[in-house]
Amino acid sequence: MLRLIAEGATNTEIAVILSISPHTVKSHVINIFNKLGVNDRTQAAVWAARSDIVLP
Repeated sequence: MLRLIAEGATNTEIAVILSISPHTVKSHVINIFNKLGVNDRTQAAVWAARSDIVLP
């Protein structure tokens, strides 16, 4: 999911790709932000790139 966030996918797009509801995506995104200590998708993408989880 973090890779999809970093690629700029919306919650709806992520839901379709993963075959889950948009509400479930929203819950996971919030949990990811909390665990990473970030406030938004951009900060999460930067964190992922710096951690070599996704390519910049």
